[in-house]
Amino acid sequence: MPGMLNIRTSAKAIIVRDGCILLTRNADHEGDWYICPGGGQHHGESLEQAVMREVFEETGCRVRVGKLLCVRDYIGANHEFADSSSHQHQVEFYFECELVEVPAELKVGHERDEMQTGVEWVALDRLEKLRIYPRALAMARFEPAKTYLGDIN
Repeated sequence: MPGMLNIRTSAKAIIVRDGCILLTRNADHEGDWYICPGGGQHHGESLEQAVMREVFEETGCRVRVGKLLCVRDYIGANHEFADSSSHQHQVEFYFECELVEVPAELKVGHERDEMQTGVEWVALDRLEKLRIYPRALAMARFEPAKTYLGDIN
């Protein structure tokens, strides 16, 4: 249909170790915000391949992909950034992952996202104090009670 917008699929990693989660730090006009590493799936690429590639691009870390933990819809028109992202509709697949090698020092990978400023291990008990997305998943300490989370921010 003419004028239809695409739905983007995205693969994200939930990497928890020693009471901390690995997140990418990003910045905009309101300050710092955090998300799980990962990103858009390429044509011909499995979700598992996408999450491995994206984590490496954003963090420089290699991961082993485990089970699918949850799926989130993000329909931009329904959330706080509707003015600028009403055209966005993304389906995100969150996988439990573990680092294959633990780097001595975390640094931004070779293909960071436009707003990405860093990579951090964040204590799970600090999540409530941060601007983090999706907020609902963060408040569940990245242990979702159900697999399909719906359209959440």
